Amino acid sequence: MMAEYLLFATERYALPILAPLAQALHASGQTVSAWFADGAAGASLPGVPNVGLQQALALRPRAVFSAANWVPPFIAGAKVQVFHGFNVQKRDSARGHFRVRGLFDLYCTQGPATTTPFRELAAREGHFAVAETGWPKLDPLFLDDGGASAALRAPARGRPVILFGSTFTERLSAAPHLVEQIAADIARGGHYWLLTLHPKCPPELFARYRALAGANAAFIEPEQVMAAQRAADVLVSDTSSIVSEFVVQHKPVVTFRNRVPQPHMIDFDDAAQLPAMLARALHPEAALMAGICRYADDIHPWRDGRSSERVITATEDFLAGEMGTLKRKPFGAWTRGVQIRRDLGYWGPSRR
Repeated sequence: MMAEYLLFATERYALPILAPLAQALHASGQTVSAWFADGAAGASLPGVPNVGLQQALALRPRAVFSAANWVPPFIAGAKVQVFHGFNVQKRDSARGHFRVRGLFDLYCTQGPATTTPFRELAAREGHFAVAETGWPKLDPLFLDDGGASAALRAPARGRPVILFGSTFTERLSAAPHLVEQIAADIARGGHYWLLTLHPKCPPELFARYRALAGANAAFIEPEQVMAAQRAADVLVSDTSSIVSEFVVQHKPVVTFRNRVPQPHMIDFDDAAQLPAMLARALHPEAALMAGICRYADDIHPWRDGRSSERVITATEDFLAGEMGTLKRKPFGAWTRGVQIRRDLGYWGPSRR
């Protein structure tokens, strides 16, 4: 029996998270629409019609899959959190990855590192359920990508491929500090670089990194980032979620001034050390690789490319009542709902 599902996002970087989920819904014969607001407004996914607020209300979806920190509570359907990134400890847990706002019915977690804390919160709060499914965004890392990653790697002509990706958070971003060293390495030509920045980075940084594209480097748009991760041998980054995404492939990462350096990272704080850090990453020692594998198994043990399917299954199990009965949402959820209504300019009835 066909049902309607809604994808919700507020930033462009959510598209690679929701795209595999849309494909899995289509493959199972379901219909799916997308409501892209704020920073994601104007974006689209292949074969997925875009809707606005009024259309989303009229759809009365069976479930809403959100890759944002919030979801409009007055839309019909189960509210499912699929996350917009890994927990990279940019801030303390109460304000960051494990902040519970009372808006979601089901959290689809990525691996043991997130499942355990959210299940503890669910047992205490009682107003949401938790299922470990893996993260839809990573499905393409483990499935045939139709040659997309091979096409990105081809210009390297056998050279090591280095991916650079940086967070937008100014105090944590490596982009302003490493641009000259990266430019110098690109000029030397011993490596081939794939360069990308978080969509919220300043325009002047985008201009500087785009200008580095040429025979030894290419600039990568957000929609190409997953293919770029498959294509690269090493990642250079900072305190960005892309570090965890890349490590799941059991590949080395070089981090510049990571907020919480860990054994799976090659962390450094002097930009001049970049060449030495790259050399180490391209010839990793056994202890480093063991740390990478341990961390990857903790954050995302799923390597079958089927996390989207598990999200759908978990959602259906929740709707069927197989995860128990939830308590009423806390008062804070009501006040947050009022704020969302004010921000969206909607004061009509809820479609529950």
